[in-house]
Amino acid sequence: MLTHITQYLIPQNKRMNEIYLSLGSNQGDRIENLREAVKNIEKQIGQTVKVSSYYETEPWGFTDNTNFINQVIKIKSDLTPDNVLAKSLEIEKVLGRKRKASKQRYSSRNIDIDVLFIDDMIINTESLTVPHAHIHKRNFVLQPLCEIAPSLVHPIIQKNISQLTEECVDDMQVFKVDTNALSLQ
Repeated sequence: MLTHITQYLIPQNKRMNEIYLSLGSNQGDRIENLREAVKNIEKQIGQTVKVSSYYETEPWGFTDNTNFINQVIKIKSDLTPDNVLAKSLEIEKVLGRKRKASKQRYSSRNIDIDVLFIDDMIINTESLTVPHAHIHKRNFVLQPLCEIAPSLVHPIIQKNISQLTEECVDDMQVFKVDTNALSLQ
């Protein structure tokens, strides 16, 4: 049985970690927001290896008139997990995300970047939880993740992403965005 690790070791010689990030936007030009986030991630965090299609879904955890566009990307990076998180938060801020100090945890945003996996690490610190605690509960994360990494195994649950997608009880609908239709508008 696996236990949560509250600290992790950083190897002396830097190695490239495989990192999965979830991106989402429901304000402004949602797809352009995601494209800009990917460009900034490439510049500041690491090389993009795989990119899912865009998926549209209702807001999760709150009500809003504008649906989210979501995407999952796989990158390779030699940054530490804490630096990946710090750079992700910095990118959100540069792209205009304003975090509100309110009781409502979820709200509309032009960009959201969540760290889903870093290799098979299990991290549970005050600032970072990897794997992301809610992956297995959210279709808007599972479906794009399943597109690019169906056989990736969740290191705590010990099931692959394809299995988690099939078993997910989230009833929110997730639709793949037809980017060809978008270009015709």
